[in-house]
Amino acid sequence: MLSKRFDIGFLVSGLIVQVVVYWLAPTHWLSLVSGLLGITSVILCSQGNIWTFAFGFGQILTYSGLCWIERFYAGLLMNAFYFLSQIYGIYAWQRQRTGDSVVIVPRSLQLNRFVLLCTIVAVVSVGVGWLLNRYTDDPQPYLDAVTTVVSIVAQVMLVMAIRQQWWLWLFVDVLFVAMWIMAGNWSMVAQYGFWCINCVYGMLRWKDLATA
Repeated sequence: MLSKRFDIGFLVSGLIVQVVVYWLAPTHWLSLVSGLLGITSVILCSQGNIWTFAFGFGQILTYSGLCWIERFYAGLLMNAFYFLSQIYGIYAWQRQRTGDSVVIVPRSLQLNRFVLLCTIVAVVSVGVGWLLNRYTDDPQPYLDAVTTVVSIVAQVMLVMAIRQQWWLWLFVDVLFVAMWIMAGNWSMVAQYGFWCINCVYGMLRWKDLATA
């Protein structure tokens, strides 16, 4: 079981990484702000802490600005969905809290349902990628499509407090690392690289929360 000291240390290390990378390879100032808010939000999510949504709103707004700059149009649609899901997420997580606690209790999805869900996500991603490739000037249409569709599904699972969300986030965060490397934004590469590590952290923390 992970300790509170480890939780705090993990958060601080993530913030330090984001600041150092921005200092070494500065880009748009939104990259730094979005990265700091995003790292705080996902780590609080890993801890099952409802305050994740407060930082999530700020990360959504700043990241949307970056998507507009890079012409990642599917990413803009994804963030519009994120914004609405954040509002519902506060309500859903409030209902799952026990007493005065700010922490929720996760639940699991059956394996056959999770496999079916992944299959549907793959098919939809290809379709969205084809539309972006044909009708927009998106420089990375299929990668943009996959990251968007998977992220939306993972966000729904997050709101529903389903543990398998972390496998989807890990998959999509690896793709986001590749996407932002090609875009040349190293602050975002650092954010999503750290988010990959956070997915493993989230798996362990949510396992603890589910058995607490």
